Amino acid sequence: MNQSIVVKNAINICLENGFTNKQDIYTKVVDDLGVPRPTVRRVARDLRNELLRKIKILQSEIKNEKQISDSD
Repeated sequence: MNQSIVVKNAINICLENGFTNKQDIYTKVVDDLGVPRPTVRRVARDLRNELLRKIKILQSEIKNEKQISDSD
């Protein structure tokens, strides 16, 4: 499996387990997987950007639905 996917999964597990401090997340992933910290930070940045793109899509869909219901 691709290293980035493994790191993303580890980050998501930390988030699901209630981690809120990014330094704690990075440390946990580095300790668990043995990957370099810069790699974890890079993958975390990519994951954050990916999630922000998805959020923008969902927000635009909400706006469009609201405009449609307002015009009825």
